[in-house]
Amino acid sequence: MKTTQAEKAERQYKKMTQTPVTKLVLMLSVPTIISMLVSNIYNIADTYFVSSIGTSASGAVGIVFALQAIIQAFGFMIGHGTGSLVSLSLGGKDVERAKKLASSAFFAALVISGIIAVLGEIFITPLMYLLGSTHTILPYATAYARYILAAAPLMCVSFVMNNILRYEGKAAFAMIGITFGGLLNVALDPLFIFVLKMGIAGAGLATALSQIVGAGLLLSMFLTGKTQSKFSAKYISKDISDYLKIFRTGTPSLLRQGLNSIAAMLLNNASAVYGDAAVAAMSIVGRVSFVVFAFGIGIGQGLQPVSSFNYGAKLYSRVRKGFIFTLCYGTGVCTALSAVVYVAAGFIVRQFRDDPQVIAIGTPALKAQCVAMTVGMIMQCTNMLYQSIGKSREATILASLRNGLCFIPLILLSPAFFGLKGIIFTQPCADFLATAVSLPFALHFIRSLPPDGEM
Repeated sequence: MKTTQAEKAERQYKKMTQTPVTKLVLMLSVPTIISMLVSNIYNIADTYFVSSIGTSASGAVGIVFALQAIIQAFGFMIGHGTGSLVSLSLGGKDVERAKKLASSAFFAALVISGIIAVLGEIFITPLMYLLGSTHTILPYATAYARYILAAAPLMCVSFVMNNILRYEGKAAFAMIGITFGGLLNVALDPLFIFVLKMGIAGAGLATALSQIVGAGLLLSMFLTGKTQSKFSAKYISKDISDYLKIFRTGTPSLLRQGLNSIAAMLLNNASAVYGDAAVAAMSIVGRVSFVVFAFGIGIGQGLQPVSSFNYGAKLYSRVRKGFIFTLCYGTGVCTALSAVVYVAAGFIVRQFRDDPQVIAIGTPALKAQCVAMTVGMIMQCTNMLYQSIGKSREATILASLRNGLCFIPLILLSPAFFGLKGIIFTQPCADFLATAVSLPFALHFIRSLPPDGEM
């Protein structure tokens, strides 16, 4: 007998509210970690293969990363905002509301990212300079960025679909599209760059095609009945308040990713004073450290559907237990990985660019970042938790810390006092400051949750 949608919804509800919390977080975090790692393959693969072209080309990857961060900012804003609201709706057993939110978000993401793509292409040269390009890096950055801009709409909706799937508790489905796209990118990079002799433009085309294929696979999950939320024109909301609620709930993600782009731009500009080697070195450090960071983000994202679903169901003890477990589990994993990368820092940097200047700058920068990542789960988990339960004001404050309130003043001031060392140690120092500010928020949350069924 065929399972009805109502039976599927009830089965999913029981899974999210009755499965032991530690088991549920682990179940949802593993595919999310894989998704995060594979997503990072896009950047790691491009950085690795492009590095063989030259130091300026390596620097261009860091410049375009800031552009991708802008696209991601809007994708994550709409995706996290919608995902959180969808999960809260499903926790309250309001499936029709979830469909309405998902459809509205999908089409809103297409429109917003389409505007970004058109404006980016029109103003591509000044945009590359704004993001930190030098005159020698510009030709490479422009050639790479054109393909990224062309794929921007599908890249943006991929983030939206990925987050809706995660918040529904179906992280494994989200993993499929992202994993296939990432592996395809690794295969296409050497083909386009070396075999077809496209150079850095080949890396851009490989990334664009991989994003398109990944988006198609994610979309198929919604079109084949594997989700409770749907994408359909008939569900698109005409109520502006629905969009405002999505944007407000997703503002911490926009702020976090937007500040990430600004931080990358400021870091590129500060590094450019010391030459293309400094830009390339800091770009490599960013890619490698994000591999460790991806584990933390993936573990934290495993908590988000658990916390939002159970918060919507008023099972607050499960939210508290999930938060504490995720914080401890994530800290242990990130500390172990950071130790490995710290020991092998010089070797790792050399694999990307065997340039004495790049190695001399990149090695201490990577080691410093490893030290900071041992405490990073406090700010990650706290920020994600507040956003997932709809506390947008607190989540916005927390999202502004790492690459905003803490990083920006340091990157603007420290080079004047400490030169290149100031650039190398800015991000680790910002991470420690952000963690210190996040800790009171975490303690307040643990103490303030009411008993189950209240509020």
